[in-house]
Amino acid sequence: MSDIKFRQIAETIEARINTGVYPANTKLPPHRVLADELETTPTTVSKAYKLLAEKNKVESFIGRGTFVCGDSELETVIQAPEDDADYNFSILQPCLKHNVLPLQAAFQKTYATLPSELLGYIEHSGHLAHRQAGMKWAAEFGLSVSDPEQILLASGAQNALEILIQTYTKPGDCIAVEAFTYPGMLSIANLLGRRIVEVPMDDKGMCPIALKQTILSDKPKVVVIVPSHQNPTGVTMPKARREAIAKVIRAGDIWLLEDDIYGFLNETIIPAISNYIPEKSFHITSLSKAISPALRCAFIKAPKSEVRRVGACIRTSIWLASPLNFAVATQLINSGEAFAMANKQKQLATQRQTFATKQFGFLVCSSQPTSYHVWIQLPEHWRQEHFVMEAKNQQLLVSSGGYFSQQSDKSNHIRLSLMAIDDEQRFQQGIVLLADLIKGGQGSHFLF
Repeated sequence: MSDIKFRQIAETIEARINTGVYPANTKLPPHRVLADELETTPTTVSKAYKLLAEKNKVESFIGRGTFVCGDSELETVIQAPEDDADYNFSILQPCLKHNVLPLQAAFQKTYATLPSELLGYIEHSGHLAHRQAGMKWAAEFGLSVSDPEQILLASGAQNALEILIQTYTKPGDCIAVEAFTYPGMLSIANLLGRRIVEVPMDDKGMCPIALKQTILSDKPKVVVIVPSHQNPTGVTMPKARREAIAKVIRAGDIWLLEDDIYGFLNETIIPAISNYIPEKSFHITSLSKAISPALRCAFIKAPKSEVRRVGACIRTSIWLASPLNFAVATQLINSGEAFAMANKQKQLATQRQTFATKQFGFLVCSSQPTSYHVWIQLPEHWRQEHFVMEAKNQQLLVSSGGYFSQQSDKSNHIRLSLMAIDDEQRFQQGIVLLADLIKGGQGSHFLF
């Protein structure tokens, strides 16, 4: 029994590490303190720490204690399936099987007549035709833009965010984000040495009054907002809330980074926040969620006054995003195929949301009818880190709510991506298994 006990304790500690209860590089509790909490012995905790050290999860130093190794949370929140039997509800991406054939056709058509100028360096941040295509894509989903010179190209939305944060903040500066935010944003801040302040949200998104107070008290240089199908809560800001947020930003000494990569999923077009404050905002969109993450095509709409500054940062960091990928993206956008692919994904998301809603009707959930994901509040008999571990043991990969905040103890949620599983029958099987697991309680995996 003691052998089983220390392994169970090791799994609990690992879950706490993965969900941010014990952040990277922090010191773990002394053996006796943790033993008292878990109602075991210091010797058993010592064995658990040793097992975790063998797995490179922790590192022990004589006289100093045991510390969490500095692994990236992105490796745990976005989990690659370990085998074909896994049900992957952790990756937020389109259902790729529907996009394979049109993508193959676009690559073949583009590369069959590849012009030589796409193979070398260019002076500006992307070819004019590619920036015009980006303008067309963003305008279709609510952005007001008429000058392609304001469109800059980046290697995905993550790269776009990093470029803008490097350009408009310096180490030690504060960045305001939504109370729950995408782990990639937290990783960027950690890597670049920026401080995160989390702004409260309600069912309409970031609260304007709270943002105003944050600007006064913490003086953030930028605020990052996902206005549509927010990751992870699924909240979409209505037009009135967007106007109210814009009013606060207009009055404050702060830049808006509007990460609108899910805008194509909105049931009706909602104006971008950037439309109301074009001189103080950067709008980001991409094709990763609508078509494929592999394209790595993102479009930044910058104020006219800032185009040269952002362009200089792009050239310093990556010189230019791959023209080959943008040539394919441009072909898809100009032919209309990109919009058809996006609409197909939205239709499938609607279908899967309907099924998930029926299965999880006994839970408190947050999502939109066309969202890629569901934000689920777990019942009291489950703790999020325990549920994630138990689900993984049953080959169900989900994302813990602890990944989406620096204050992991304030959440008892999981985020489910509904789109990564290609086969419809397997998707439905996985959802039913998850619903049954939530109803069933903690089971026998955690005995203390």
